[in-house]
This record gives sequence, structure tokens and C-alpha cells, in this order.
Amino acid sequence: MKNLYTLKKYFIQYRSKIIAGLIFIFISNLASVYVPILIKDAINDLSSGINQKVLINYSLLIVGTTIFSGIFRYLIRQTIIVVSRLVEFDLRQDFWAHIQRLPLRFFQNNSTGNIMAHATNDISAVRMFVGPAIMYAIDTGTRFLIVVTIMMMISWKVTLISLIPLPFLSYLVYYIGKKIHVRFTKIQEKFSDLTTKAQENFSGIRVIKSYVAEEREINEFMGLSREYLQRNMNLVKLQALFQPILFLITGMSIILAIWFGGIEVINKSLKLGDITALVLYLGILIWPMIAFGWVVNIIQQAEASMKRLNKIFHEKYEIDDSDLTEHNVKSIKGDIEFRNVSFRFEENLPWVLKDVNLKIRSGETLAMMGRTGSGKTAFINLIPRFYDVTEGEVLIDGKNVKSIPLNVLRRSMGVVPQEAFLFSDSIMNNISYGSGPVSREAAEEKSRIAQFHKDVESFPKGYETIVGERGITLSGGQKQRAALTRALMTEPSILILDDSFSAVDTHTEEEILKGLKEYMKERTSILVSHRVSTVKDADKIIVIDKGRIAEEGTHEELLRLDGIYADIYSKQLLEEEIEQI
Repeated sequence: MKNLYTLKKYFIQYRSKIIAGLIFIFISNLASVYVPILIKDAINDLSSGINQKVLINYSLLIVGTTIFSGIFRYLIRQTIIVVSRLVEFDLRQDFWAHIQRLPLRFFQNNSTGNIMAHATNDISAVRMFVGPAIMYAIDTGTRFLIVVTIMMMISWKVTLISLIPLPFLSYLVYYIGKKIHVRFTKIQEKFSDLTTKAQENFSGIRVIKSYVAEEREINEFMGLSREYLQRNMNLVKLQALFQPILFLITGMSIILAIWFGGIEVINKSLKLGDITALVLYLGILIWPMIAFGWVVNIIQQAEASMKRLNKIFHEKYEIDDSDLTEHNVKSIKGDIEFRNVSFRFEENLPWVLKDVNLKIRSGETLAMMGRTGSGKTAFINLIPRFYDVTEGEVLIDGKNVKSIPLNVLRRSMGVVPQEAFLFSDSIMNNISYGSGPVSREAAEEKSRIAQFHKDVESFPKGYETIVGERGITLSGGQKQRAALTRALMTEPSILILDDSFSAVDTHTEEEILKGLKEYMKERTSILVSHRVSTVKDADKIIVIDKGRIAEEGTHEELLRLDGIYADIYSKQLLEEEIEQI
């Protein structure tokens, strides 16, 4: 139950509704347990002889009491069950907000399907605890106490004898409940695997079709589904055994009550109405006993789900504002400095960057080149704090990036990754994603710089054209240009282009660079590319090799150095000559 204790703040938030629900439970139970007393008195009076008018009065009282109890039973659901839905909403919102603030490292170590399983099945299981489990636990608990008290007042001997089987029931609930907890946890784990497999198949459907792997994926999914089915069947078999045993034990209680109560009636120690009331009360206790077992199942399942959710909630933000943050910083100019920077993803992994020292003045254009895996992307990810440095510090305008409010830092940057991501929305909403509502003129202006406007005009609905999931209806080059337009719309102080023209032909690339030349004059710009044609006009070019700055200078200076850059330049010239031939 320690994991479910974390729901305390939600209970406090809705305590007035919960308290009202508890009051309604108590009133409803008092009314419902009064009905057997009326039946008892009616039967006893019948034995001594009563007229029709008195019998009608008893009937009206029974009907009225039942209706009265039903009204408050409705109010119970309108309070406690409604609270469970509100808590579910709040929990899902908190989970979503928490996920949004977690660092990239978290998403690298957790599959999308697993996270989706947390947001669906696990939160629903917790809701069942907050609503039905709590409602029925308190309902059955109060009803049990009231009923047993009244039964003891009627005949404590018959009551104690008829309740003998119930301790066995309690042990059964405890024993089977533990097994249900284990099996439900295994079901949730397999559901995560199933969700992950489905998500990967939907995202990678083009790869699957390209390699004619449909049959293999169907078989693999079927294997996971069978395992998921088997784990569910193991739980269902346990639950199927649980309820018949509950009925058997409660049925034994009724048999004992009739047997020993009947003897008391024969001996005239009890009246016929008394034994009838005892049997009716035992009948009322059957549902609390069954509900108690059901509640235990829900609690066990909710505990397993909340444990999985808490594991996510306990993930630290790592990258966030702190006591060191200078909240008076509202904007940045764009002076960047790497001072003795070293970086690696985990302690047991090799260094990605080592002893990097570099200064980039505001308004300057820096270009980066290097072999695949040399550390270029890691370098630019440190500037907007997608990751924090392992050693050293990154400074912007002379301030450590950790002291700049994260919101200000990232809003001042336009980052275009190599793998452009578009939402399943209109082109206009995609390119204005980071800047909010914008005018059509502004969108067209930035699209022209990115050489994307002509493409958009060719679409049936222009800027209102809906692109598919991840922009599937656009080509790779179009997606990159849409992502570039989105970055330009934010009017950033620092523009970072991480190999953003890799899917664009050289002619279009030249046109984009011409358009960007004027735009980048007053901005600090960082270009990462494998093409010399992209970087040759930059104010400064650095070559990253094995996590270190191997070469630094202008295009002409690096050619005279006759090192890695000159070698890349020579090879690309040769490739161009071969293409022309």
C-alpha cells in the first residue's frame, strides 16, 4: 500500500466530496439494514395475529426504506465515483506534464509503447482503486459492522456459530490476493511489450513493406499476444476459483444459522421472525464478503500499477531551473563559449567530447564538420541544454547556461535536427508550432527563405494541407525545409542547423543558403554539415575528430593546413567531377 499512499494529495484536494460520500454510505446502510428488522417484526406479528391495515403499513415502510436507501446509494456514486474520475484526470495530467519535462536520456532508455501503457492501463487501474475499491471497502465494512451488531442483539449464540467460516474467508482473500498481485504485474509488463511492438510496427510500416516482412511481424505479434493471453488466463483462472469458494463459505454460514437458529425456534428461545432476520442479514453479508475479495483484487492491481507509475514520477528532471537560475535574464544576445567541456552519456560509456574550448561571437557563423560519430550532434545538444556537460561549462553571454532560465534559453534558439519531425496537422500549424499564431505573410516570407513556399503552393490546400503522421506525405527534403521554416518563424538569437540539408539537392541548398545569408547577419548561427559547399562561407569552421576540435579556421586557412578538412574537400571535388563526366 506504500505506493498508493502517494495518492494522498488527490484525496485531500477532493476531501469534501469524499466526506459527503462517506456520510451517504452510512445513511444508505442504516436504511438498508432496517428492512430485515421490519420483516422480522412483521413475521412475529403475523404469528400473533394482525389485521390487513398493519400488514399494509409494514409493506409501505419496507418499500419506503428501500427507496430511501436507493436515493443515497445514487448519491454515493455521484460523489466517490465522480471523485475517482477527477483523480484519474488529474493523475493523467500530472503524468503527462512530468513526462514532458523529463530529459532526452529518459526517452532513450524507455520505449514509447511502455510509456503509453503507463498512461492507459496503469492509470485506469489506479482509478478503480480510488473509486470502486474505496467505495465498496467502506460500504461493505460499515455494513458488516452494523449487520453483525444487530445480529448479536438478536442472538449472539447463533451469530457467533454462523460467523465461524468467515476467518477462513479472510485467509483465503489474503492468500489469493498476493498471487493476483504477482500475476497482474506480469500482465502489465507483457502489455507494455505488446504496445511497444504495435507502436514500432506502425511507425516503421514502410520498412516492413519494403523488406516484405509482414508475415514475420504478424507471427511475432501473435507470439506476444499469445503470451499476453496466457498471462490473463492465469489470472482469470485464479479469479474464477475465488468467487465460487466465497459463495461456498458464505453458504455454509447460512446453513449453520438455519440449523442452530431452527433449534432455538423449536426450543422457543427465538421467534420465527428472529431467525428469518438472521438469515436475511447473512444474505446481506454475502455481497460484502464477495466485494471484500473483489476490493482486495483491485487494490493489488492498483498497487502494482502505482508502483510502475511512481517509478516514472521518481525520475528526476536533471535539466531544469534551480537555485542558481537568474530569473532576471529575459533574453540572450548569442555569445557562446565552450570552456574545457567534456561530455559522455553515462559514467560507464566512453567520452563523446573531450577538452573542447571554443568561442563564438554574437552574429558569427560557425560551421562544423567531422566523421559520423565524431561528436557534432552532442556538441550542439549542449547549447540548449538537451544534455548537461559532464565536465567544464558552456557559457552564453558570459553566463553559464545552467544559470539562464530554461524557458528563455530554448525560446532564444531555433534548432533544426537532421531528422525533421512533423506533427499530423496542417503545414501552417507545423511551421508556426514554436511561435504561436502567425500571419500568412510571415509564414510565406520564412517559407521563401527555406525554399519551401513553391512546394506548398503546389499542394491542393496550400498551407492548410494536412501532412500525415510524422509528415509521411512529404519528401525528406520537404520535411527538412518545413522544419527550417519552423525554426526561422521563432526569430531566434541562435540558429542551429544540424545537417539540415542532407535530403536537399545541392542547387536547392545553394538557394537556401543565399536566403539565409541576410537572415543570419544579426544572429549567431551554427551549421553542421558533411558538405564543404554548405560550410565554406562560414566565419569559422571547426573539424571535430574523436570528440576533440582537430582543426579550426576559415575555408582558405583549413585548405592551406592540408589536414582532414582539405582531404574531405578534395574527395568531394572528385565526386563532383565524376558526376559531371
